[in-house]
Amino acid sequence: MAIELVIFDCDGVLVDSERLANQVLAELLTSVGLPTTTDESIATYMGLSSASWTALAAEKLGRPLPDDFLDRYHAGVFEAFERELEEVPGVGEVVRQLRWPTCVASSGEHERMRLTLGRTGLHDHFDGRIYSATEVERGKPHPDLFLHAADMMGADPARCVVVEDSPFGVRGAVAAGMRALGYAAMTPAAVLAAEGAETFTSMAELPAILERLDAEPLRP
Repeated sequence: MAIELVIFDCDGVLVDSERLANQVLAELLTSVGLPTTTDESIATYMGLSSASWTALAAEKLGRPLPDDFLDRYHAGVFEAFERELEEVPGVGEVVRQLRWPTCVASSGEHERMRLTLGRTGLHDHFDGRIYSATEVERGKPHPDLFLHAADMMGADPARCVVVEDSPFGVRGAVAAGMRALGYAAMTPAAVLAAEGAETFTSMAELPAILERLDAEPLRP
């Protein structure tokens, strides 16, 4: 395959933030009349851009979310991250040893990534190579963000590998013509595989998977 670029999602792949963020989201949705558990929030909204998940939540609620909903969500998430956020186990050591160019492509806003990647010591490693769904017209599950990242990095999409943890992210990577690897920590491996990902459960497995893919013939 001769990999030209490895694209990492941020939340749930680099930083262990998904359960914290979805706990905040579930509590807020419940408070405005849409009863939601943390697990339901993860299954329904994880991996979507803010524009996408707020539209979906409003549709389920049957009316627009309150004007201050996103402000309350971000405030709650940032507070939780300041208290508890850690990197995904083992990922820091792995990404610093990879021999291929890397970048981040996340549904999260840059402000959020400055906090999360900064708190876990990963921001400096990816500095200048961090891309947000706010930079493109359509977020995940559309391919726009991944294609934008490849373009900015000067990489052929067919020679890009995306590391994702949500079915929406995997779907976007596949739509971009990229190989998708599904980190099955919070989402069942079968769900990620159904979207087209090769799955793994420990970041320690990632280098060997990438070495194997790099040696494979390029898919037609």
